[in-house]
Amino acid sequence: MIAPHVAQQTWLHRIGAGTKLLTLAVVSILLGWTAQWLALLIACVIILGVYIVTIPAAGTRLKLYRPLLPLLVGIGLLQIYASGWEIALATLLRLVAMMALADLVTATTPMLDMMDALQPLFRLLRPLGLDERRLSLAVALMLRFIPVIMSEWGKREEAWRARTGRRPPLRLVAPFLSDVLRLADHASEALTARGFDMARSDRVDRGTR
Repeated sequence: MIAPHVAQQTWLHRIGAGTKLLTLAVVSILLGWTAQWLALLIACVIILGVYIVTIPAAGTRLKLYRPLLPLLVGIGLLQIYASGWEIALATLLRLVAMMALADLVTATTPMLDMMDALQPLFRLLRPLGLDERRLSLAVALMLRFIPVIMSEWGKREEAWRARTGRRPPLRLVAPFLSDVLRLADHASEALTARGFDMARSDRVDRGTR
């Protein structure tokens, strides 16, 4: 149910989760500040090059993002209409680079390592009554589930096209969302069975204070 990180050890696996997440944040900020499409193209080529060289079966993994193509095309056309082709190209290159870099981090970082790296950051929100363990688990699960959900939609889209030869209609969204919610329930049960009982751990923490 949860897309596993790449088991085959690479040089990126040996880098700490905190370092990778910090690098992701800094590079994303720099990409957001850069408006030159040529600089973004160079960054995109470098990131995709590292992705292809590092991730086994990178092509298969990248196919999971195929459902995003209509959205990217729509964003590009809107940007061309509003701001011109250079801004549109820069926007698309920025999005592709950020998505590839984020997937590169999640593919080479075990979920528990990611949770451990996020907890110190979310601990700052404890005065607001927020639990850093729940937040770190939620973020880690979100990052893991994105490729799973996209893969499931891609399978439905391909099956519909094979049967009808047309694009999938909007009426497929409702049963798809129902299956996603069912998947979330199964994941919750699996986490509880493996000891991720947050309510219980909260009671234990309060009892030891």
